[in-house]
Amino acid sequence: MARPLFLRIAHAVEEHDNYFVQKRDRCGRLGLSCLQKICAAYMMISYGVPADFMDQYFRIGESTVIESLRRLVRAIIEVFGDEYLRSPNEQDTARLLASAERRGFPGMLGSLDCMHWVWRNCPTAWKGQYTGHVHEPTIILEAIASKDLWIWHAFFGLPGSHNDINVLHRSHLFARLADGQAPKVDFTINGHSYNMGYYLTDGIYPQWATFVKTIQSPLGNKRKYFAKPQEAVRKDVERAFGVLQSRFAIVHGTAHFWDKDTLREIMTACVIMHNMIIEDERNEDEDVDIHYEGVGQLVRTTPPEQRNCTREFSDFIQAHCDIRNRETRQQLQQDLIEHLWQRHADLY
Repeated sequence: MARPLFLRIAHAVEEHDNYFVQKRDRCGRLGLSCLQKICAAYMMISYGVPADFMDQYFRIGESTVIESLRRLVRAIIEVFGDEYLRSPNEQDTARLLASAERRGFPGMLGSLDCMHWVWRNCPTAWKGQYTGHVHEPTIILEAIASKDLWIWHAFFGLPGSHNDINVLHRSHLFARLADGQAPKVDFTINGHSYNMGYYLTDGIYPQWATFVKTIQSPLGNKRKYFAKPQEAVRKDVERAFGVLQSRFAIVHGTAHFWDKDTLREIMTACVIMHNMIIEDERNEDEDVDIHYEGVGQLVRTTPPEQRNCTREFSDFIQAHCDIRNRETRQQLQQDLIEHLWQRHADLY
């Protein structure tokens, strides 16, 4: 990340947590500075080095580096989580819909997929639970990303033995939509009106009205042409995972911590810093205003007892039925096939 952004994070963390404030001991000698602790923690996050790697470079012990890392990621979540770890509000949704319209997918809110983070120090008793197709203990991150690689949804912590469908059923992806609190999404394709946005996914996801998947072995020019842009745009989330792992080597390599809470905080903080870097590196000369300002609802899970019930139970059940409506999904896919083919004909 750029130096100004790093200093912004360092100053905010120092003000938030007194642990990073430089102090004097009983003999009047100055202790470790804020930059020493934060830089040592960033070395672990950015380069994936072990905690005892910095003992000669930063003059800081292994236990202090680990404590600095834990406090740093916790402070980043508490200070910047409200702004950079949120689900889209009305203004954000409008920008996402406008960007998707220009790409040929009206009503699209992003692309959805899962990523596995290998857990090296997984307890032996849990290895069977956390081992899946990767053949190593892993923890899964479910995420939604847009074209600019901003991550709008992050659900982390399920064992690696789950597949994408299991993760979907346990995540809170459609909680706001079912509760009637999500921003309204109304669009028309090929003469048919829809009132829910959708996400581009790969073939494993279920046949829901909120998912648009590619066509396996498409027949006909229209279906073949639909499969190409769908698979290309769906790669937004794959690109976001690649950028996230290249920026923070700690989530690209194997996790060396023992407790899941620390791993969850590290992954969450990396997602927040990823979004901060995306915002900091945006091209100011772009024609479209894509600055995501304001505060929306946190992406983190809200306990059921703290949620406000905004609709009747019958409406809640109907919303779930609408989300899982296969007929709507089939009609939406057919309309998108016709829309993209007509758009292709108009362009060429």
